[in-house]
Amino acid sequence: MSSPKKIKIKAAGVGYLINRIQTLFVGMLRIWTIPIVLMLSVASGFTTYYGMSHFILPWIALVITIAIQSIVVICTLELAGIHWSANRTRYASVLFSLVIALVASVSFSYFKFYEVSEKDSIHIQRLNHIRTDLKSYLDEVLPFKGKLLAEKRAELELASKDVSQAYFGTHPEIVSGYRNQVGKGPFWKRYNEIYLAKKQALSELEIKFSALDESVQQLQFNLANLDIATNVETAYYDVLSSFQNVQFKVNQLSSEFGQSLPDPPMLLTYKQFIEDVKPSMAMWNGFSLFAFGCAAMVDFFTVLLSYRLEFTAPGPLTADEEELVFECLRQFTQFRINENDELEMIIEKSNIEKARRYSDWSRMFAVGLLLSRGFLRKIDKRTVEFAPNLYPLIAAKMGDRITKLREEAKLAKRVGEHV
Repeated sequence: MSSPKKIKIKAAGVGYLINRIQTLFVGMLRIWTIPIVLMLSVASGFTTYYGMSHFILPWIALVITIAIQSIVVICTLELAGIHWSANRTRYASVLFSLVIALVASVSFSYFKFYEVSEKDSIHIQRLNHIRTDLKSYLDEVLPFKGKLLAEKRAELELASKDVSQAYFGTHPEIVSGYRNQVGKGPFWKRYNEIYLAKKQALSELEIKFSALDESVQQLQFNLANLDIATNVETAYYDVLSSFQNVQFKVNQLSSEFGQSLPDPPMLLTYKQFIEDVKPSMAMWNGFSLFAFGCAAMVDFFTVLLSYRLEFTAPGPLTADEEELVFECLRQFTQFRINENDELEMIIEKSNIEKARRYSDWSRMFAVGLLLSRGFLRKIDKRTVEFAPNLYPLIAAKMGDRITKLREEAKLAKRVGEHV
């Protein structure tokens, strides 16, 4: 059977192994953070360069982008290592530089995310703009058609009335000697010719308007098909062709009857219709919260991980560091269990130590080492608490110390027995 001594050694060894695995895992996470920060910086730099290159020369935009992303990472790392109370001027200057770099990065990155997120909306806006222009144009043209038809029909009705009065001899222009004579006389023939001419003109006009109506219907059909067409280029050119057909027929009617009609709208060319969104300050007028949030999120994660990269524990302690830490922590005397159920200790000198002018440099060095490695957590300026990965290390050291003391006691007992 295994002796109690061996069981304790194995228990200490398991705790020590767990501590090693945990600290190794923390170190691996820290190493993995580095490529993540670099990838986020590259992603943010690409969107920043894309937006900036539309306003200045591309090579200048590239240089400024590299500077911006470098400032973001460097200032974040530096900010994690300094404190406001230690050097306020330095802290404020670093923070100000970081804020300026973030504002520039997010502002120019916004253009790229705006283009991606609002691409469909902009396509719909362009389509609706075309629909609105065509509707306004047709709304002004079609009343002209109805008005002209009404005038021609009124003229035809008046001509029909003249023919009827001429037939019965009651027309006002008939001389008194031929009044009330029923029949197809010279007066009737004259007014009948006028009537037939107006009837023919109305028939031809109705045919022209019928052709115009067909062209308008074709235009509306092609416009509706543009929104669902798989071949957008063909569908758009169909819209332009049908619109030109409508415009040609309207111009013919306008010149034939001497009517002034509104100028037709200037539709977008196909290249303009499918053109990608170019960054401009107008994008801020139609502010997109989603695009701004995406742009800010990338830089936020870059800053957060860069800060944690400098702020978190870099890795496990060496064997010499473990021995140093254990010996230095033993010099502290004020311990308690805090509300988090963690062991808490006061790192300030006690009143007796202050009276004796005790030098606590070595133990405070150990505290600083453990804080920087993540084995201690700072509660306030007087107290710190143990992190979970510190307990197995101390337990292993205490187990080794107890084992050593027991062996020394047994050895002393054996020596006493032989004396």
